[in-house]
Amino acid sequence: MTAVRKQGKPAPAKPEARRMSKRDQIVSLYLGGITEVEDLALITHARPSYVASVLQDSKLLRGYFDLYTTTASPMNVYSKYFAKKLGFKDEEAARDSIDLIDHYYRQFELAQDRAGQHHALLMALTMFDRARWTGKGAEADVFRRWLLDRLGEAEPAPEQGQQRLPPPHG
Repeated sequence: MTAVRKQGKPAPAKPEARRMSKRDQIVSLYLGGITEVEDLALITHARPSYVASVLQDSKLLRGYFDLYTTTASPMNVYSKYFAKKLGFKDEEAARDSIDLIDHYYRQFELAQDRAGQHHALLMALTMFDRARWTGKGAEADVFRRWLLDRLGEAEPAPEQGQQRLPPPHG
């Protein structure tokens, strides 16, 4: 039976407990002492990338990087050259991104900065994977072709007495 107030109206129903969002669960568990990204992902049924993103946005985690970490989050001293400057919304954006990556790759090459070149390669590979796994094949191919060209440049010289292998067909 519904409780009746003095004016004859039923008493308001008790508010239902608000379901905690996944984001709130992650932060709460972290603050409660569970600090490993992998453990939090397992408990909350979330991807580690999402857990890390939540914790980084909440200023609880620094230094986590994976495919989906924003380029605005500095990974090293080279990150600033690419932060918020890369994209693949269409082929033109992908080509603009490759132009920037290539510019810095060549600049790092002139300075014999192998760590800088590695970071440029990593940015191209990251954009390739992001594009292809979101169904943007033509955009991904812009990054793939550039990466293949750079890998071709890195082919080691044959040792004395050895012949160079023919390029793969494909």
